Amino acid sequence: MSRIQRIDVFSYDLTYAHGDYVMSAGRTIRTLLSTVVRVTTESGVEGFGEVCPLGPNYLPGYGTGAPSVIAEFAPSLLGLDVENLGLINHTMDAELSGHGYAKSVVDIACWDAFGKAVGQPVYTLLGGRRQDDLPLYVAVPLDTTEAMAKHVTARKAEGTRRFQLKVGADPHDDASRVAAIVAVTGADDVIVADANCGWRLQDAVIAARLLEDLDRVYLEQPCRTLEECLIVRERTTLPMVLDEVITDPQALIRAFNARAMEAINLKISRVGGLTKAKFMRDLCESLGVRMTIEDTWGGDLTTAAVSHLAASTDPDLLFAASYMNDWVLEHVAGYSPRSRDGRGTVSNADLPGLGIDVDVASLGAPLFSVEVAK
Repeated sequence: MSRIQRIDVFSYDLTYAHGDYVMSAGRTIRTLLSTVVRVTTESGVEGFGEVCPLGPNYLPGYGTGAPSVIAEFAPSLLGLDVENLGLINHTMDAELSGHGYAKSVVDIACWDAFGKAVGQPVYTLLGGRRQDDLPLYVAVPLDTTEAMAKHVTARKAEGTRRFQLKVGADPHDDASRVAAIVAVTGADDVIVADANCGWRLQDAVIAARLLEDLDRVYLEQPCRTLEECLIVRERTTLPMVLDEVITDPQALIRAFNARAMEAINLKISRVGGLTKAKFMRDLCESLGVRMTIEDTWGGDLTTAAVSHLAASTDPDLLFAASYMNDWVLEHVAGYSPRSRDGRGTVSNADLPGLGIDVDVASLGAPLFSVEVAK
C-alpha cells in the first residue's frame, strides 16, 4: 500500500560555499537551516523532500518556522495515499492557510515516494523527460566591482555561462558592477541584474536607464511590487524577469496580461511544492513564458527536485535552472545530482523517485515524528 504510515522531520545547516552571500538591503547569509521530511508508507517506501528559506527577510517564512508549521498539519496526512497528491495538497491547505514553503517539503517527499511506489522517476510523473542537459546559472553576491568580476571569472572558468548579479544598491554603482561583468564575459554569456526588490522606484528607473545600452543584460525584480515593476518596464527596453511577485497562478496570469516580463523565476517552495509548480510550469508553457526553475535555497534534495521539474520542461522555455548543492558545503545525498561545465543532469535518471540516496544518519535524530497508531 502507498498510504502514509509515518512522517519524520529533520533539520541541518547549510553553509554558503563562498563566504558571505549578500543581497540588496544588507541581507547577508552564511549559514541557513534546512528542513528535511521523510514520508514512509505502509509498505516501507520512503520519500524525501527539503525546504530551506533564504533567511527570515526574503520571503514570508523562516528556517525554524518550517518544522513548527509541519507539526500543525502532519497528523492529518496519516493514512493518505502518496499517489493521491491532489488530496494531500487539499488536506494541507484545509488544515492550515498559507505557509506554502512548509507544505512544499511534504509535497516533494510524497512525489519521491510516489515515484518509488510505481517504479518511475519523478520526471516521468511530471510529464516525461524532455531534456538531459540543463543550462545552469550561478548567483554572484553583491560586493565591490572587482570582487564580483573575480567571482564571475572563476565561475566562467568552470563552464558557467549564465550569471545572476546581485544589485539593488546605489544605481550608479550597480551600473558600474554590471558593466564590469559584461566586460569580462563573452557573446555566449547571459547576465541578469537582480535587485531582489531592493530599489525604490526612482532608483530602479535610474538603474534601468544606465543599463539600457549594455548587451546581454536582463533586469530582474527591480522593485517590491508588480505595479512598480510595470512603471520601470514602461521606461526601458531591457528584457524583464519577475521573481518574488510570482507567487501563484493568479499572479502569473496578472503579470502576463500586463505584459510585465519575458521570463519568470519559478521557485518550488514559494508556490507550495512540485504539485503546484508543475501546474504553473504547464501554464507558462501554454503562455509561451520562459522560466528559470529553482528554489529559494537548499542542498542535494532541493537540487534533485529542481532537476526533475526542469528536465520535464520544454527546452525552448527553460531559461535556466539552479543546482544549489554547488553553492553549499554540506551534502546529505552524496552531492547528487551534479553539475559539469555549467550544465546539469538528473541524478541516476533511470531510478524511481528523485533518484538519490539520502544519508539519514547524517541528519541526526528527527526533530519529531508522527505515526499511525499500531
